[in-house]
Amino acid sequence: MEKRVVITGLGAITPIGKTVEEFWKGIRQGVCGIDEITHFDTSDFKVKLAAEIKDYDPENYFDKKQAKRLDEFSQYAIIATKEAMKTSGITEENTNMEKVGVIVSSGIGGLGTIEEQCHNYFDKGADRVAPMYIPAVISNMAAGNVAIEIGAKGESFAIVTACASATHSIGEGYRIIKHGYEDVMVVGGTEASITPTGIAGFMNIKALSQSTNSKRASIPFDKERNGFVMGEGAGILVLEELEHAKKRNATIYAEIVGYGATSDAYHITSPSPNGEGGTRAMKKAIEEAGITPQQLDYINAHGTSTHLNDACETMAIKGALGDMSNKVMVSSTKGNTGHLLGAAGAIEAIACIKALQEGFVPPTIGYQVPDEECDLDIVPNEGRNVKIQYAMSNSLGFGRT
Repeated sequence: MEKRVVITGLGAITPIGKTVEEFWKGIRQGVCGIDEITHFDTSDFKVKLAAEIKDYDPENYFDKKQAKRLDEFSQYAIIATKEAMKTSGITEENTNMEKVGVIVSSGIGGLGTIEEQCHNYFDKGADRVAPMYIPAVISNMAAGNVAIEIGAKGESFAIVTACASATHSIGEGYRIIKHGYEDVMVVGGTEASITPTGIAGFMNIKALSQSTNSKRASIPFDKERNGFVMGEGAGILVLEELEHAKKRNATIYAEIVGYGATSDAYHITSPSPNGEGGTRAMKKAIEEAGITPQQLDYINAHGTSTHLNDACETMAIKGALGDMSNKVMVSSTKGNTGHLLGAAGAIEAIACIKALQEGFVPPTIGYQVPDEECDLDIVPNEGRNVKIQYAMSNSLGFGRT
């Protein structure tokens, strides 16, 4: 028999707040976390802005030895997981940790450490590459470090599907519990790619905004959008089988009722022009949820602020919802946080959960110039106090997932 899956824990560290409550307060207040890059000297870069975590000091969270051994993408994952586990109330006393799994993903992994150790190699030779270099950088190590931190002994792995990684992880965690393989799944994504090569790589494929105005750099669905803004951080959700959660009197934040994943098999970076891959994924999620398009109240869009994504995602939503596409509220919170790549779907899922809890639909901030290609109700600039029952979170990734 298929199980029902609920969300009992939330954790986040983001450019607009280092906890879920700080993050959500920033969303409600329309805070923009984008500013000039401080992680490195951008004198030779056309891109000057990113959404960095503010005033981050790893030694506030880890001892010096642990901080040195962990790339920031693993640090962020552990920080968000600790918050999520605390809010969930799961302990070894009330849960069989052999039935707790972990799927924490990253689109890129330990890019900062890769750069650092490549410099060591080229400048000082092979013997100066750190012994823990490989365990620090490979993409599944956030999941591995999280599992070690919390003592989770179920399956532990990472799904790497670029900017869809966190949403993919949440969906597969949902399926694992739904079909009875685990009681609890700790899922989400983490990213720390505001580095010289990370920015340069996206800059040189013309994906990043070169705006120097932080309020007009990440502007999803705006006609003057010209690229996304890199963000960093992590989002973690604790998923739990309903009866297991009820037995321990857990707080239930929301229930996952449907999930869809597809590939449009079109192009390595560009979505299919008619958005058909996204359409099929949304239709699958709606069908599994057993609802109609009329019942869907809110979509947190992928909404990257690139021309192709926002126009194609608009078409995808129209394809999935038909006549209801002009009635559903659609917003992107990337104006607040920038684009957290492999972690984006996790913090955006948290935004959906808080929207369901509090009856507040997040706005798309920074919006000024309407675009006839993006003619949805994008909740411009001001959030709405509206009770909602069903919300959807969209993610799209390079490789066309």
